[in-house]
Amino acid sequence: MRGAFGPSATVRVTAIASLTPLEELDADPFLVDSRSQYAMCARWAAERGYVVTRELLVRGLRPDHCALWADVEAGLVDLFVAPSHRVLERALASVDEFAAECARRGVRVETVGRAEPSYDAKMKARIHRRLSMPTAGYDGR
Repeated sequence: MRGAFGPSATVRVTAIASLTPLEELDADPFLVDSRSQYAMCARWAAERGYVVTRELLVRGLRPDHCALWADVEAGLVDLFVAPSHRVLERALASVDEFAAECARRGVRVETVGRAEPSYDAKMKARIHRRLSMPTAGYDGR
């Protein structure tokens, strides 16, 4: 396994979120809401004393893509985390091939495995505003 996992070593995490079109907000708001996906990963990491050093927002990314491995090869990432297996399925072209590549490189891949938040109309509207008006200066609050 890459990195030092001694008592004083900080485990460095790359959080993987799915890049899902805004058009899918009503059908699957959690997959569209990358902010909540990252927050779930950050909480998971913090509970373990890990630190998220990179966030990836991807859809159908090939398991051999350099965006996944550049920080690993530089010794900057010890593990990948995603909120759930279904987020990985949307984010990566092949979860099985990615897991195999992680095993080959000695890098852990984890899922948070918590329940996804429930979304009401107000929450969906907030996500819609944040994602549809980023260039208008809307900051998501």
